[in-house]
Amino acid sequence: MRVLMLLLTITAMISVSGCESTYYNAMEKVGVHKRDILVNRVGEAKEAQEEAQEQFKDALTEFRSVVSFDGGNLENHYNRLNSEFEDSEAAAEEVTERINKVESVAEALFDEWQDELQLYSNARLRADSANKLQATKRQYTALIKSMRGAEKTIAPVLNALRDNVLYLKHNLNASAIGALKGELAGIDRDVQQLIGAMEKAIKESDAFIKQLK
Repeated sequence: MRVLMLLLTITAMISVSGCESTYYNAMEKVGVHKRDILVNRVGEAKEAQEEAQEQFKDALTEFRSVVSFDGGNLENHYNRLNSEFEDSEAAAEEVTERINKVESVAEALFDEWQDELQLYSNARLRADSANKLQATKRQYTALIKSMRGAEKTIAPVLNALRDNVLYLKHNLNASAIGALKGELAGIDRDVQQLIGAMEKAIKESDAFIKQLK
């Protein structure tokens, strides 16, 4: 069974890799090169982070509303908080997916760039292109480190929201609010850290796009 699962995993990985390679080749035939795709994907990752920032702000606002509960239908508050949590999970998945796509095309671009250095007959142009490759790699490394760093700040917020949503789900009474109030400061701190980290990654994205363009 393990062997079968391993073979299926390898096959899937080859399939995905092949699809990406086919996609890049097809795009290049219509004049869209890996550099253009990278710029586009960095822009999409930036947009995903901007949307995630707003989503987590909304989730924090709803959590504050819950802990400020003072009568009424507590189940309605739970439903809204649960909805914000689910939207936050979706936003987090989108951020990860977009970053993965950036990494995929960046690796393909840098491999191609490195290989094509050997095709130059003019040593000066080869050296200049090699220097630009290294400079681009350095800036990309800073960018992806910032993106992945921001991505890591999401987990503590999602975990805390999940815990509180589950607690509220099984304790739909006013006494449960007291327990949740003690969680607000920590969630607030984690959300602010997330927003700050994503803001840094967004600025890195803008600088990287500007350099490539």
